[in-house]
Amino acid sequence: MVATQLHGRGVNTFLPLTTQVHRWSDRNKKVQLPLFPGYAFVRLYPSAEERVKVLQADGVVSFVGMPPGEGTPIPDEQIEGIRTLLNNVRCTSYPFLKVGQRIRVRGGCLDGIEGILVARNGNRTLVLTVEPIQRSIAVSIDGYDFESV
Repeated sequence: MVATQLHGRGVNTFLPLTTQVHRWSDRNKKVQLPLFPGYAFVRLYPSAEERVKVLQADGVVSFVGMPPGEGTPIPDEQIEGIRTLLNNVRCTSYPFLKVGQRIRVRGGCLDGIEGILVARNGNRTLVLTVEPIQRSIAVSIDGYDFESV
């Protein structure tokens, strides 16, 4: 709804959508849903008039970024990366995880193991630390699902 309103106001918008199958008791139907619910991307010339045009649309709460409400530009390469992925492969939203964050492995033979997410040579690695003896062990978790703890 917001993206349609903004487009109608002449604002350049991008709402990444993903197709999902929803099942009802009598049928299955493919529906398109926002990849990032609650977020739409806009390309603006940084002026008060453009910002007000966006903020006055029904359903718009604020711009995301620092300082709060100011909006942080997202690099064109990241937006194009999202477009490319959506046009070429099946993908879904995934929780944001940062290197250094504590995670828990979900599924497989490592299910339930917790540790710190690190990256080494582009590979995701789980580091499990035994603090009393000040020793750690590392294992690649590429191919495993994991979640923030």
